[in-house]
Amino acid sequence: MRSSETGASEPRLPPAHLTGAGRKRRPLPVRAAADGMRIELPGLAGRWLEITLSNDPTEGLDTVPSMAFVGLEGRPGPLLPQEASGGGAFTWIGRLPEDVMALQVADPAGRVPARLRWVTVRRLSRPFLVPRALPREPALALQALYWRILGKKVRARGLLGRALAHRRVTGYEAWIRTHDYRRAERAGIAAEIAAWANPPLISVLMPVHDPDPKVLQAALASLRAQLYPHWELCVVDDASTRPAIPKILQRAAEADPRIRLHARSENGHIARATNDALGLARGGVCAFMDHDDVLTEDALYEVARALRLDPALVLIYSDEDKIDGRGRRFDPHFKPGFDRELLYAQNYINHLTVVRTEALRAVGGLRPGFEGSQDHDLLLRLTDGLDPSRIRHIPRVLYHWRAAQGSGTFSDRSLAKAEAARLRALDEVVAPWGGRAERGPSGFNRLVRPLPQPAPRVSVIIPTRDRAEILSVTLDGLLTSTDYPDIEVVIVDNDSREPETAALFARYRDDPRVRVVLVPGAFNFSDLSNRGAAAAAGPVLLFLNNDVEVLEPGWLGELVRHAVRPEIGAVGAKLLYPDRTIQHGGIVLGIGGVAGHSHLGVPDADPGYFCRMVIAHEVSAVTGACLAMRADVFEAVGGFDAEALKVAFNDVDLCLKIRRAGYRIVWTPFAKLIHHESKSRGAEDTPEKRKRFEGEVLTMLDRWGPELRADPYYNINLSRNSAHYRV
Repeated sequence: MRSSETGASEPRLPPAHLTGAGRKRRPLPVRAAADGMRIELPGLAGRWLEITLSNDPTEGLDTVPSMAFVGLEGRPGPLLPQEASGGGAFTWIGRLPEDVMALQVADPAGRVPARLRWVTVRRLSRPFLVPRALPREPALALQALYWRILGKKVRARGLLGRALAHRRVTGYEAWIRTHDYRRAERAGIAAEIAAWANPPLISVLMPVHDPDPKVLQAALASLRAQLYPHWELCVVDDASTRPAIPKILQRAAEADPRIRLHARSENGHIARATNDALGLARGGVCAFMDHDDVLTEDALYEVARALRLDPALVLIYSDEDKIDGRGRRFDPHFKPGFDRELLYAQNYINHLTVVRTEALRAVGGLRPGFEGSQDHDLLLRLTDGLDPSRIRHIPRVLYHWRAAQGSGTFSDRSLAKAEAARLRALDEVVAPWGGRAERGPSGFNRLVRPLPQPAPRVSVIIPTRDRAEILSVTLDGLLTSTDYPDIEVVIVDNDSREPETAALFARYRDDPRVRVVLVPGAFNFSDLSNRGAAAAAGPVLLFLNNDVEVLEPGWLGELVRHAVRPEIGAVGAKLLYPDRTIQHGGIVLGIGGVAGHSHLGVPDADPGYFCRMVIAHEVSAVTGACLAMRADVFEAVGGFDAEALKVAFNDVDLCLKIRRAGYRIVWTPFAKLIHHESKSRGAEDTPEKRKRFEGEVLTMLDRWGPELRADPYYNINLSRNSAHYRV
C-alpha cells in the first residue's frame, strides 16, 4: 500500500504486460478505478488475445478476480468467461471487439484485487489459432479452417471465436488437474503458516468401528499429510471386532503425539463414540471425519485460514467429492453459501464440517437415537437462531467421501430409519412455531409452514395487451382451479384493441374479484406492474405474467406460506415450458454476464443438481413472471425500476433491492405452473428492442456489478456460461 497526496491509502496495482506474436514484452498502462482496475489495450482492437490473471494460488477461489471489456463510453460490459489454468491462473481467449478500449479487472466486491500478482495479455498469431481451438471444439475449429480456405473470413472468424470460447475443462478429472497444488505453492503455504502467531489448534473427531484396515490407514495418512501441522486427532475405537483395527490405532498413537486414542468397552454407535472423541478435544474447533474418508492436503490449512480471517466463526464447511476403491475422485458437490431453507430439507453441509468446540458442547454434541441422520440433527440444532455471519463456506473440495461398498461407514444404516430420524430432527426444530415435517420427493424433508388464518388477500397483478386466448387460460386457472380463499385479480391493460380481449373483460365485468386498470402507452413492464401494485388492496402481491397456466390447486397457498414470513422478501415458483422442461428454477447471478435461469431446459422429472429442483431453497432472485411478496416490502424497496429497466432484468433488480434491505428470497418447487414465456410480448428481434436490452444490461452491470460477480447461492467453481451446475 502507498499513500496518496490526500493521505488516503491506495491499493497496490499489479503489473500488466503485452507479449506474443514475436514481439518484445512491454508493459500496459494500469490505473485504479471506482470499480476495480483498468488496463488499457492500445492498438489491440480486432486482435486475437489470450488474457491471463495470475492470482495468488493460496487464496480461496471465492476471491478469483473477474474480467470485463470497457467500451468507448467507459462502461464495462458483461463478465468474460474464464477457465482455470492451474497454479492460481485464470484465462480468457478470444478476439478483442473493435470498440474496446480497456480491460476491467475486479474482485467480487468491485475493488482492485488484493492478491492478483500480474496480468498477461498475449497476442496470438493466426497460424496458432486453429491448433488452440481444435482440442476445445474440433468440429467448429475445422469448419472455421474450411471457410478460411474458401476466403470467407468473417464466417471463419465467428466459428473460430466460438471454438476458442469453449471450455477446455470438460470433465471433473480435468478440473482436478488444474486445481491441484504445485510444489512451489505448497512451500508458500508452509511459509505462511510458519509466520502465523498463535495458530489455532484443530481437533479432528473420528469414531471408528470395524472399517477395512486399508481405508482406515488411508484416512490416517491423509491427516499426517496435512500442510497445516497444528491438529490433534481424537479417535475413539467403538469396540471394533476386527483384530487389526486396535493395532493400527495403537501404532498410530505411539508414532504421533498428536493422535489421542480412547477405546470403548462396548459398542455405543456413532453418536456416543463421537461425543467421547469430543471429550478428548483440546482445540478451539472440532472437525468431523469418518473412519474411511480422506482429507485433501490443504483441508485444515483452509479451515485455519478462515478462522484467522474471522475468529468469531462458529460453523465452517467445504465442498466435497467422492472417492472409490481405486482412489478415483468423482461426483463433486460444489455447495452454496449458508442456506437455511436447503438445510431443512437435506444435510447439504455434510463434509467437511468444522464447529467451534464450545458451541458443540453447548448443544450437547450428537444425540443418540438419531443414528443415520445424527449430523443433520446436530446442524439443525446448531444453526437454529445462529447468525449466518458466523457461518462460512469454503468453496474448495477439502474432503473425499469414500463410496466403496462394504466400507462399514456409519452412514450405511437403514434408509428408512435415517429418514425417520431426519424428519424427527426437523420436527423438533420447527414445531414451536407451527411448522410440520413431511417426507418430500427423493426421501428428503419437506417443511410445511402454517398458513395464517384468515388467509390474507392476494392481489394478483397481470400486465397484458390483447392475446385474449392466453389470458383467459391464466384467469380460468386463477379463479376456478386455484384452492385459495381470497384472491383479487388486477388486470393492467396496456392498449388492448382486439375484440376478443374486450369480450373477455366483459365476461368478468360482474365478478367482484376482477378489476381492469387501463394504462395506455408504450410497453413498460415495470410501470405496468407498479401501477397494478398501487391499485391492489391485498397485503400480499403476486406479479403474474398473462401467459401462465395453473397446473395444481395448492400452488398459491404454498407461495403465501413463504411470502408472509417476516424474514422473507419474495418467493418464486417452479415454471415449466409446455413440453414440461424447466423454464425457471430460480435465478443465478452472473450467468451470461448478468443473470440466468437455473436448470433451464432440464426435464421436470429430473431432480436437478443434488436434488435442487425438488427442494425449496434460497436464491438471489426469482422471475417476475410469478413473484409473490408482501405489499409493504414492495413499497419499502421502491418497486420496479420503470425508468432504466422497462422490460428486462427488472425482476432481478427488484430482488437485489430486497436482499439489500435484509430480506431473504425463496424458490419452491411445490408451486408449479406452465409459462409460455414471452408468447404475448415476442422476442428481442428489432433494432429498437436490442438497443433497449443492451442499455438494460449496462444498467445492471453499473448498479449491481459486485453482486453479479458472486452469487452466494451458486459456487465459483461452476460455469457461468449457463446455470446447469457444471464445472
